[in-house]
Amino acid sequence: MQSAIAKMVLLAFLAFSPAGASVASPIEKVVQMISDLETKIIGEGTEAQKVYDEHSEWCSDRSTNLGFEIKTGKTEVAELKATIESETSTMAALETKIEELSSDIKTDEADLDAATKIRAKEASDFAAEEKELVEVISMLERATGILEKEMKGGASMLQLKNANNVADALKAMVQASVMSSADAGRLTAMVQTSQSDSDSDSEMGAPAAAVYEGHSDGIIGTLEGLTEKAEAQLDKARKTESTALQNYQMLKQSLTDEIEYANKDMDKAKKGLSEASEKKSAAEGDLSVTSKDLAEDIKTKSTLHHDCMNAAEEFEMATKSRGEELKALATAKKVITEATSGAASQSYGLDQVSFLQLSAGTRIQNGADLAKFEVVRFIRDLAKKSKSTALTQLASRVASAIRLSDNTADPFAKVKGLISDMIATLESDAEADASQKAYCDKELSEANAKKDELTAEKDKLSTKIAQAKAKSSKLKGEVATLQQELASMAKSKGEADKLRAEEKAAFETNSAEMKQGIDGVKMALKVLKEYYAKGAAAHGAAEGAGSGIISLLEVCESDFTKGLTEMTAEEDSAAADYESYSKEYEVETAMKSQDVKYKTKEAASLDKTVSELSTDLSSVSDELDAVLSGLDKLHKMCDAKAEPYAERKARRESEIEGLKQALEILEGETVLLQQTSRRSLRGRH
Repeated sequence: MQSAIAKMVLLAFLAFSPAGASVASPIEKVVQMISDLETKIIGEGTEAQKVYDEHSEWCSDRSTNLGFEIKTGKTEVAELKATIESETSTMAALETKIEELSSDIKTDEADLDAATKIRAKEASDFAAEEKELVEVISMLERATGILEKEMKGGASMLQLKNANNVADALKAMVQASVMSSADAGRLTAMVQTSQSDSDSDSEMGAPAAAVYEGHSDGIIGTLEGLTEKAEAQLDKARKTESTALQNYQMLKQSLTDEIEYANKDMDKAKKGLSEASEKKSAAEGDLSVTSKDLAEDIKTKSTLHHDCMNAAEEFEMATKSRGEELKALATAKKVITEATSGAASQSYGLDQVSFLQLSAGTRIQNGADLAKFEVVRFIRDLAKKSKSTALTQLASRVASAIRLSDNTADPFAKVKGLISDMIATLESDAEADASQKAYCDKELSEANAKKDELTAEKDKLSTKIAQAKAKSSKLKGEVATLQQELASMAKSKGEADKLRAEEKAAFETNSAEMKQGIDGVKMALKVLKEYYAKGAAAHGAAEGAGSGIISLLEVCESDFTKGLTEMTAEEDSAAADYESYSKEYEVETAMKSQDVKYKTKEAASLDKTVSELSTDLSSVSDELDAVLSGLDKLHKMCDAKAEPYAERKARRESEIEGLKQALEILEGETVLLQQTSRRSLRGRH
């Protein structure tokens, strides 16, 4: 007992030495360093958690956006492929049409060239024939005039009166130098040709040469007959030439029109082919870019998933490693605190807090005083270690209580009461802090889960709204295009109806006039043919001229009939084309109108869906805002303290354990005092 008191006295005296100034022991420094390292590791973990949460949210958003971009890209690729196929088909059809038009143009040009050559030959033949007939008629008229003059009393050709036939008469005219031998030869040949024709057509009887024998008036009649025949032949040749020329001009006009229309159609087809080629090229270019972007998005999404999974694994490994390090540090600190307390007290106890810090006027009188001083030092060391203001204040109150205490039966009662009250306060705070920690953990967990759920729902609704809006906008654009096409088709139909009505009215007017003309020509022909068929005119009827008129009227009748036939054929063709166009218009209008109806209905349904989804999104957004607001309040309430809960708990447990050790010191000293008598420390010496 005396040795223990001597040790306490020695500790008290050593405490007054300068070397006994307040210096932390190496063990305390190690423990403090471990605590600081734990604080640093926990801070790093909190920061890493924050960074990981942000990265995880970014991964989710990026993955959602890439998914939407991939879906849109696939749709665009399908549309571009359809466009390319459509334009390819259009190009093939136009190329076939161009080849057919080119072949038709070549055929028409060849026909026109052949017709032109035939027309040139016909014109050349007609010119030669006309020239020859004109010359013959002129010779016949001159020969007839000479004969008539000589027969009336001319004396220049006496032999003419004795001529028995045309040949003798022509010979006499040559001898009289009134006609060239060449002209006489041609006329003789004509007479012989005419005689041969007459012989072949006449019945068996007297020779035709007898017709030309006899008086001169028979020769003149023969020449006049030849003249009339030549004139009829010339008139027929001219009519034939006129008809051939007209037919050629009509054929030429028809072929020229066909070539012109075919060239226009070819130009239009070439323009359409060029436009289709441009659209196809543009679509192929867009397809290449879109396919490349789609492949890049798919690759990016795959890479993103891999990177995000790697980041999650790295975070999990880092968190696990950080937890293992904290566990190792806590174990080391616990081992150091529990296993080295005695050794530290023996090795570094003399170099702790000086009792001069308590009170310069306090005197150590006995073991109880030394125990009190030891408790004050212990509490102050504990306050310094835990950096607790409350323990510092407790040490001050304990020191004051020691100074003011009297020698009662229990000198440690007041001090033990202060320490016990502080322990109770710390335990109450620990219980309240633990309750708040549990509440905060529970509420924060539920709030974060709700936030994640609402955020995912919001993103899902936003994506659906964006997709529905895009599809609705596309449908509305297609409806507008269809309505424009319907309006254009209706306008074209109105113009076609108007044009058809005009064509029909013109045909009815023109055909009526043409029929009236045909009827008039037929009536005139009937009258003329009946008149000239009688052959008993009382005067010199111009039968030759009448025959020419009849021939010309027959040509007119043929032209009118041909014109009416062509006009009727054109009207029938135009009516058939209009009927076909009308049926196509009705079918296409019905199809496009049905498309407009369905697409308008679908767009309206999508708009309704967007409205409903927008309402849901608004509700989800409001709910999410409320959750975020509550979460912010929870963070302010639960994260207000700079010191983490684990550190506060460890520190508070350390303080409570230290105060309990201080009570154990006082309890031990109380037992000691109860077993020994009261003696003065100085008297003991």
